[in-house]
Amino acid sequence: MEIGKRLWIAMVVLAAVARLLPHPWNFTPLLAIGLFAGHHARKTSSGALATLAALALSDAVLGFYSGFWYVYAAALIPVALGRWTRNANSVGAITAAALGSGMSFFLVTNFMVWAMGRLYPHTMAGLAMSYVAGIPFYQNQLLGDAFYTIALFGGYRLLEGMFQPAAQQAA
Repeated sequence: MEIGKRLWIAMVVLAAVARLLPHPWNFTPLLAIGLFAGHHARKTSSGALATLAALALSDAVLGFYSGFWYVYAAALIPVALGRWTRNANSVGAITAAALGSGMSFFLVTNFMVWAMGRLYPHTMAGLAMSYVAGIPFYQNQLLGDAFYTIALFGGYRLLEGMFQPAAQQAA
């Protein structure tokens, strides 16, 4: 079932606002929205656009930062994983994709902080320090991903169940 344009816009605004409101570091719906958008969008480009628009909208307020491009790139991985879950439309596939989204975001962004920054020496020990320093953020990210993935996919399933029978009776 294709979701309406209003819902896409609401998702973009939700993700952008969630980044602007006070919240624990990395406890946002961004990766869950990418996963949901990849799963439900008719075209992959629509899912990618919704994810990138949410980031760009909030960054227009927060301010763009050096290295934003690798955060944006890492945020597209959930869209691709969402496409994969379309064929295996199950709780297990969505859970695996949500975990993979969070893990890939953690690995990509912490690697790039190490590779492009001056915080850590460019050694294997420095890379390890970058990943260790990111663990508290990753814990919040996993909690946010779980919460928002359940809210988005579960909420959509409930709404679909509420409105689909009415549409079938009318036909």
